[in-house]
Amino acid sequence: MTQKTVLIVGAGHAGYQVAASLRQHGFAERICLINDEAHLPYQRPPLSKAYLKGEGKPDSLMFRPDKFYRDQNIELIADRAAFIDRAAQRLVLTSGAFLDYGHLVLATGARNRLLDLPNANLPDVKYLRILDESEALRLRIGAAKHVAVIGAGFIGLEFAATARIKGLEVDVIELGPRVMARAVTAEISDYFQARHTAAGIRIHLGVQATSIENTNEKVSGVSLSNGHHVPVDLVVVGVGVLPNVELAAEAGLPVASGIIVDEYLLTSDPNISAIGDCALFASPRFGGSLRLESVQNATDQARCVAARLTGDAKVYDGLPWFWSDQGDDKLQIAGLTTGYDQVVVRGDREARSFSAFCYRAGQLVGIESVNRAADHVFGRKILGLNRSIEPEKAADASFDLKSVLA
Repeated sequence: MTQKTVLIVGAGHAGYQVAASLRQHGFAERICLINDEAHLPYQRPPLSKAYLKGEGKPDSLMFRPDKFYRDQNIELIADRAAFIDRAAQRLVLTSGAFLDYGHLVLATGARNRLLDLPNANLPDVKYLRILDESEALRLRIGAAKHVAVIGAGFIGLEFAATARIKGLEVDVIELGPRVMARAVTAEISDYFQARHTAAGIRIHLGVQATSIENTNEKVSGVSLSNGHHVPVDLVVVGVGVLPNVELAAEAGLPVASGIIVDEYLLTSDPNISAIGDCALFASPRFGGSLRLESVQNATDQARCVAARLTGDAKVYDGLPWFWSDQGDDKLQIAGLTTGYDQVVVRGDREARSFSAFCYRAGQLVGIESVNRAADHVFGRKILGLNRSIEPEKAADASFDLKSVLA
């Protein structure tokens, strides 16, 4: 492409990585990174893990210090995108300023799905996605005694484990039939539910919160759909996210459960790409379209777009992988463990070291590993090469997974 200004809306993992990778690829023109948070671009995963425990200061989360952006001539613009004028290739900001672009990258991410309950706007009803939210929770859990966590996904359980370590009483409320039901197999769900229960966390499945009790403008309890009442002084909500597609939709770009892009991560406008949590992308690897919320997806898509903008266009075909630290257990996932019809277990659950290998029609599609890093590493390589391993071999802990790569 003709080298012109690249504007990047969103300064999370995806936005930061596009800017950094463009410079690594030799892009010499103007790069502007639109950031609507009052911080330098920072890492998100520690917010519900180490940082929440009190480890480190905000500066420790930053991808790079301010000097990096100055040295690389990457302009950080503290503003919010308001409108895209596609005909003029112009981005209008909420401040009234505008920027013209040669290419626009939408890395707008996602936002918390808000709880729609009576008293859900009380100060002690918290969320956990951005640095300011983690900072507020880090301060609050030092004084709280009993927390209700609404939602038993990764974020909810990571927070629950941390709160319990900090000495709080913890109740987790989940509408689904098991913890992390949308993300992992029953084998993994059952293990983590048992671990959290053993740590003293009470898990309520198949119920939902119906109201939050307000006593003198403070949280005093949560009522459940089964008639039970949980007395708490803090509520943390983790019921999923909504992709930020409004900017794209208002510009006339097709959106569904994300901003629709092709296998090159281009929207219907050849001058606009979308990446990361906000993008619904065509996946040659899995067929159909996917929207993924992961650091890997954000950074790999960013690198793909940066390469295309500097003359090396390739189809995006990244292998998804994820991780979650809950207490002293590490869960690592390679591939997509959905739509499987067979699961075989490798290792020893009682020894807290095992993996679930997931198959569809005899083909390996994903691996979930608990405290078993080697399985995860080799599993990623096997899946990345579109290879498989017979279920009976996968179940045999003495079988060398590395041999599949030979």
